[in-house]
Amino acid sequence: MIHAKWILMAAGLALLTACSSGEDNSAATEKEDTEEAATETAGENTEEVTDETTDEATEEKDIEEPEEEPEEVVETEPLYRVNPVNASVEPIADANAQTVLLTIDDAPDKHGVEMAETLKELGVPAIFFVNGHFLDTDEEKESLKKIHEMGFAIGNHTYSHPNLKTITEEQQREEIISLSDLVEEIIGERPQFFRAPHGVNTDFSRALVKEEGMVLMNWSFGYDWEKQYMEADALADIMVNTELMRNGANLLMHDRAWSAEALPAIVQGLNDKGYEFVDPNEIEGVQE
Repeated sequence: MIHAKWILMAAGLALLTACSSGEDNSAATEKEDTEEAATETAGENTEEVTDETTDEATEEKDIEEPEEEPEEVVETEPLYRVNPVNASVEPIADANAQTVLLTIDDAPDKHGVEMAETLKELGVPAIFFVNGHFLDTDEEKESLKKIHEMGFAIGNHTYSHPNLKTITEEQQREEIISLSDLVEEIIGERPQFFRAPHGVNTDFSRALVKEEGMVLMNWSFGYDWEKQYMEADALADIMVNTELMRNGANLLMHDRAWSAEALPAIVQGLNDKGYEFVDPNEIEGVQE
């Protein structure tokens, strides 16, 4: 009887142990399955994200921004040339012959900006020939900038306005080159025209000007340094009605109060006579 009892107890204990072990194994199996599934899912998600990121990066790399096309440089043929003998401006081919060129020396003194503003308002082009001794201060340099920014051509009139025949070749070089350097420093470009003080050139200055790529220029007539024309009405009258007036005339004035005052009447008088004003940029030898 006892023997049977112990047999039954042993069997029950074995059965209980087997059930417990089965539950543990099942739980472990489920845990492993869950972890494996999570790992696979994470791997799949990682691959998807990686693929998407790679695709986006590839697409961004493949999409290249269009290159900006360089602005087309339109080369224009010059319409006029300066006569080296008499400094007049002559038409090339079919350009209008009834024209004059307006130039202003000794700028920018006290009235250069005012004269530029007047001409700008009237729609008249001109060349402002500058001297270095009018570019000593920041205010004077700013005046040159303003004249240039209004669209007017800038010419070289030497640094200190000497008679070139009275100084050495090395001094001539210094007078011309140092001013071109200074002008370039102020406005970002070198002068493209040269006019010698007093209209006096030398063989050396002519060769140097040519080497520097500037257009050598003198003038046809001018009066505003003469005492009887240091008044606006008298100056306007002689500039318009002088017997020296002809097609292509190269008109000289200076940065002076009476010249500034006479400008509107001079422009109007020349227009009334049918003259147009040459754009300096249309003169042969000017680099666009």
